[in-house]
Amino acid sequence: MSVPVGTLDRRAAVKTLLADRGDLLVVSGLGSSTYDVFDAGEHPGNFYLWGAMGGAAMIGLGLALAQPKRPVLVVTGDGEQLMGIGSLLTVATKQPANLSIAVLDNGQYGETGMQLSHSGLGAKLDVIARGAGIDDVADIADIAGIESFRASLRDLKGGPRLARIRIATGELERALPPRDGAYLKNRFRGHLGFAVT
Repeated sequence: MSVPVGTLDRRAAVKTLLADRGDLLVVSGLGSSTYDVFDAGEHPGNFYLWGAMGGAAMIGLGLALAQPKRPVLVVTGDGEQLMGIGSLLTVATKQPANLSIAVLDNGQYGETGMQLSHSGLGAKLDVIARGAGIDDVADIADIAGIESFRASLRDLKGGPRLARIRIATGELERALPPRDGAYLKNRFRGHLGFAVT
């Protein structure tokens, strides 16, 4: 049995989320989330994941703890977040005040053939996050909700926060950012002001 998830256009949702981003650091989960972040505008503060399914929230957590004066946003999909569901427990335990997680939830595993994910079968990632101990949780189904969530992204004291953003199913043309891991790492380090060796 499939559960209806959402109707938001994923690219429009991510563009709205990243509008006027300022000094926001963004970690994108593998696959479609990375394509969406890149399509919203190339930026040296974007760290694109090309693998490590389930690792986006943990990479975001490490970055938030290492850079407490910078806001950090993880943009990932429901399938990727479900793979790393335990990361929500660790995020809640560490309580990084500068970390936000946006889960683009279409109820499908987009990178492996659009099979139903657990959220497509009824699991509610917002409820799971709240149960893990993340207090600031939103279930977003419209652009107004994204705009409201975006207003909190640069708040260095209110996190961690998580938004489940209900997007429509379907595949979009891929917008491919650079895939060279060393280049992306060095560019990101340079953006943070570290020497690139």
